[in-house]
Amino acid sequence: MVLKLAEKIVIVGGGQAGLQLTDSLRRGGFSGELMLVSEEESLPYHRPPLSKGFLTGDIPQAKLLFRPQEYYAKREIHVLLDHRVSSIDLAGQFLQLSSGDTLEYDALALATGARVRELPLNGADASNVHYLRSLSDTLRIQTQLAEAKRVVVIGGGFIGLEVAASATKMGKEVTCLEGADRLLGRVVSPFISDFYLSAHQSRGMKIVLNAKVDEFSQTNGQVDSVVCADGSQYAADLVVIGIGVIPNQELAESAGIVCDNGIVVDEFARTSATNVVATGDCTNHLNPYAQNRIRLESVQNAIDQSKTAASTLLGTLEPYNAVPWFWSDQFDLKLQIAGLSTGANHEVLRGRVDQDKFSLFYFRDEKLLAVDSVNSPADHMIGRKLLSGNCQLSPQQAADVDFDLKTLLK
Repeated sequence: MVLKLAEKIVIVGGGQAGLQLTDSLRRGGFSGELMLVSEEESLPYHRPPLSKGFLTGDIPQAKLLFRPQEYYAKREIHVLLDHRVSSIDLAGQFLQLSSGDTLEYDALALATGARVRELPLNGADASNVHYLRSLSDTLRIQTQLAEAKRVVVIGGGFIGLEVAASATKMGKEVTCLEGADRLLGRVVSPFISDFYLSAHQSRGMKIVLNAKVDEFSQTNGQVDSVVCADGSQYAADLVVIGIGVIPNQELAESAGIVCDNGIVVDEFARTSATNVVATGDCTNHLNPYAQNRIRLESVQNAIDQSKTAASTLLGTLEPYNAVPWFWSDQFDLKLQIAGLSTGANHEVLRGRVDQDKFSLFYFRDEKLLAVDSVNSPADHMIGRKLLSGNCQLSPQQAADVDFDLKTLLK
């Protein structure tokens, strides 16, 4: 786990984490050879709009790019696109590419991200059944969405609901099938789940909870309906599956790097291998806000953990301790989450649910753990500051809309 200063750093992965690493390394003074290897054909781009503004056509493809080509050339960052790393030789400190070429490194950063969890059912490989993770995925969905009338989305998490909301806004007849008994069950409380269920239904979407998808009915190689275990069928011209992701840890694991639901890293983003760090969706780290090992799938984690990894590569050990935060845009509702609510034993409502503008504060006894805000960005930002500092907020203060939360920051 000991790192020595490098003259050549190779980053595997061209997502948010990989891009942030290149930026932080150059900003931190690294003047050596820097290479970014990505399996994708595009330069690094923003993923969140893929299920929202880009899917609906409101955001052009050119706006997705983090940086133009000139950015990489000016900073002497060599970007190797459409290349897959097939293996890592830790002893020899080189990467084997699927093309047959090899890349040597002094230090290696793994930002391999995650891939979609697939639904193992007959018919799931039909051309009108899709998953959404990459730019190419969204481009394929866009083409068919333009002609589709009936859309079935499988999965009531962030991606599923964002795609379903986007399709509904485009005038499609949308059904969302969720296998659990509530929406967004992994990330929010039942109160927020119930709010989003009602909000989506009132905006024209059909949502079915406890839906166990059993098979895809096909005609001429195309899925025409989704069949559930109870016999119910939902007609579909287009199906989008969003049932979670799996960390891309196989490359690290096959090299002998310790993995456990992700690449295991310490508070400095170091893996079990010498001169190898890891960051982003692919990592399993000890998070101070979870007080446990956790794998976070978020822009925040990709950015902040990559800054930590860059500092480590530059020879400065700065522990990762950023407040986790997330967001999701669905219709005219912006959900922003600060902190982690696991372990909370009571909740406090602040604001007006009937006006779609409120926050839910999660406490463990008197300790604030997290804040979920709907169309309340000020609450979200203050919540992040309260969680990151030593400020104390009581449940009574949180519930009192006349109490100015900003006074606690002074």
